[in-house]
Amino acid sequence: MNENQTCHRGKVAVLYFLLSIMMIGLAGRLVYLMVFRSQYYSARAEDLHQRERAIKAARGRILDRNGVVLADNRTVCTISVIHNQVKDPEAAIAVLCRELDLPEETVRKKVEKRSSREVIASNVEKELGDRVRSFGLEGVKVDEDYKRYYPYDSLASKVLGFTGGDNQGIIGLEVKYESYLKGINGTILSMADAAGVELKNGLEERIEPIPGNDLITSLDVNIQQYAQQLAYETMEKKNAKGVSILVMNPQNGEILALVNVPEFNLNDPFTLDQNLVSESARLKAEEEVLKGLDPQERRNRMWRNSCVSDTYEPGSTFKIITAAAGLEAGVVKLEDRFSCPGFRIVEDRKIRCHKVGGHGGENFLQGMMNSCNPVLIDVGQRLGVDLYYQYFQQFGLKGKTGIDIPGEASTIMHKKEAMGPVELATVSFGQSFQITPVQLVATVSSIINGGRRVTPHFGVKAQSADGTWMREFTYPLGDQILSEETSQTMRYILEQVVAEGSGKRAYLEGFRIGGKTATSEKLPRSLKKYISSFIGFAPADQPQVIALITIDEPEGIYYGGTIAAPVIADLFRNILPVLGIKENMNSG
Repeated sequence: MNENQTCHRGKVAVLYFLLSIMMIGLAGRLVYLMVFRSQYYSARAEDLHQRERAIKAARGRILDRNGVVLADNRTVCTISVIHNQVKDPEAAIAVLCRELDLPEETVRKKVEKRSSREVIASNVEKELGDRVRSFGLEGVKVDEDYKRYYPYDSLASKVLGFTGGDNQGIIGLEVKYESYLKGINGTILSMADAAGVELKNGLEERIEPIPGNDLITSLDVNIQQYAQQLAYETMEKKNAKGVSILVMNPQNGEILALVNVPEFNLNDPFTLDQNLVSESARLKAEEEVLKGLDPQERRNRMWRNSCVSDTYEPGSTFKIITAAAGLEAGVVKLEDRFSCPGFRIVEDRKIRCHKVGGHGGENFLQGMMNSCNPVLIDVGQRLGVDLYYQYFQQFGLKGKTGIDIPGEASTIMHKKEAMGPVELATVSFGQSFQITPVQLVATVSSIINGGRRVTPHFGVKAQSADGTWMREFTYPLGDQILSEETSQTMRYILEQVVAEGSGKRAYLEGFRIGGKTATSEKLPRSLKKYISSFIGFAPADQPQVIALITIDEPEGIYYGGTIAAPVIADLFRNILPVLGIKENMNSG
């Protein structure tokens, strides 16, 4: 054997050896893939042949305290196309354009797009979706879906809030209780061939959606409807920019009604300038347009809950807080005597009473009945900055109420070190600082209910649609902010304000009503614009309901005792029987 043959045979041997190694490696790899990775690649192969479409879960309903549905679901359809399954693109385009009233260019772009699924239209009314389905167009899918529906349109719109295209809450209770309401979406799985064409005889697999939980609230539809009617009547009559009414149980913080007119239609929340029943409100809307405000910013303003998110100078309703602090601290008693010449000089400031000629000599009770500024200034000065500020914090006015809807604003108050005698004087009768209406109602509630701080709230409980699961929301009473004795005295004072004082237009024959009027001047003072308000409660000896009305920039007569107090009297006349509060034959 010559040298060349030997060399050749060696090369062949090496080649066989390498081929053997490769075959062993391939065999090992094949065994590994078939045995150890079989589940993984089976799943991958299945994924390639599966088409997945979501089934939206029904969102939980929102109900009032009596089970009346405030937010519900309406069946709608989502119409989509799967490119590889469309047999007759031109027919599909023609039908979808005609039935859905869509531009051909838009529909054609989606039908011809090479993708697993293109949504043509969502939130399509069920009748229309059924009609599209009846054409039997291959590759065109019509899936049933849910759209939020509000049976009462604009009722409690700024409380309930609404949902977006993805069925998620945007504002109000819809977003606050999103985790309870939203549910879990389901899935439709269908089989397709290698080209992505759905197999006609392939079985569909459905993973059923889990519906969201219902939210039961403290709202009462009847009270909300009547309060809203009164608010609109007042807004139109006084040509006001807006009117708010808040009705609450002062014992536990459950809100029975919260109105902010103009409200908006929850079934059409993006249309601007809704329900502008007064010329003043229409002019305000026109001003926003002239200022070039972005449409979305204007919508945000339209959706804004002024009782919770806006602050204002409360004016004389805040005298309730000053009086309670003075009585609790022992710096004033009902029989203490005061003199009102129509003003009070504090340092270099002459601060006037609303009665220019003054009230003359009066005791503290009469000063409250007359809503006399000099009397409350004197009480504030007796307390002094340190003690007054201490009660301000003790009453919970420095923090938020914790109400269960988003966007609550905080109190805007002087820093303690910046409060001098003048600032103390103006705060004492409700000027030079700002709070929210809901904070005022919560604080006055704690003053008249025996002294316990309450948390205003709407949520009562969440429960599954089938009743198998439930969670109650608890809002324990807070700290004891003042004594029962002081609370009792304040109830007596405020009942006298309505019986014979500045709030007498809230008097209601047969019922014991307590309350306080206010007329606060807006900033800048030079504009001479006012917010008129009245806060009232009943029965005066054992309060079960409290209500606050604020009227923004009323025209003509603007005094709270004249235009706001009668509205609460009208409200109470109609809702007290609903609440089971009976007439007191000894109240007259």
